[in-house]
Amino acid sequence: MIRRKFVLAALVVALMVPFFALRARGGDTQEVVVFAAASLREVFEAAAPIFEKRHPNSKVRFNFAGSQDLRVQIEHGAKADVFASADWKHMKLLASKDAVAEPVVFARNWPVVVVPKNNPAKLRSFADLPKVTHLVVGAVEVPIGAYTEAVLAAAEKLYGKDFAQRVLARVHSRELNVRQVLTKVALGEGDAGIVYKTDALTMPDKVEIIEIPPAINVEAEYPLAVAKIAPHPDLARAFVKFLLSKQGQQILADAGFGPGDARGTK
Repeated sequence: MIRRKFVLAALVVALMVPFFALRARGGDTQEVVVFAAASLREVFEAAAPIFEKRHPNSKVRFNFAGSQDLRVQIEHGAKADVFASADWKHMKLLASKDAVAEPVVFARNWPVVVVPKNNPAKLRSFADLPKVTHLVVGAVEVPIGAYTEAVLAAAEKLYGKDFAQRVLARVHSRELNVRQVLTKVALGEGDAGIVYKTDALTMPDKVEIIEIPPAINVEAEYPLAVAKIAPHPDLARAFVKFLLSKQGQQILADAGFGPGDARGTK
């Protein structure tokens, strides 16, 4: 009888250990790692606490950089749960390698010209760009750099076939992400630069915005996707769903971004 009670007790303990272990693990903080384009820093950092509140025991950790750098990191095995790019080029390259699943546009943006507050070059419009001495732009492999090239090519329809050439002759430096462009202009190391409108809005006391005519401007689509080898795929999908939700879209809109597309993938 004693032996039988001992065996029964041991069996009960054996069954309870996994249960309590599961509860302990369930109470641990689960981290979702988001690789995001540099232009998303402020808005994602504002969204993270709201997401964490909606998902108890969760923590969002970010890696902000140029979309091209983030893509290369993921290609080389970096453990990302979510990738948010500032263009389709780098997202499609990852999708072609089966590294991400079902990308969807969650936000939109538009390039603008920024000048320091004192506007040393006295720019009044986009057409004045050939007058600057030091122009700062993104490198061509960076999304903002590619968008800049597209804008300049379209501008030749308005300002003549040599307009792009005259502007590019004023390029003083090409940066590896949009925040580097913005920072150089804000510090007065450039007379003008081309960044996203949302970036310019983060430094209203340091830079002024000169709009690019809509007829020649481009719309930047921001896709995001869950990584195929995401360490926390369920939480990653929840983060994507949150950004596409009414609340997530409002956070993005408050930062100056255009609406995403929750209807499907591109």
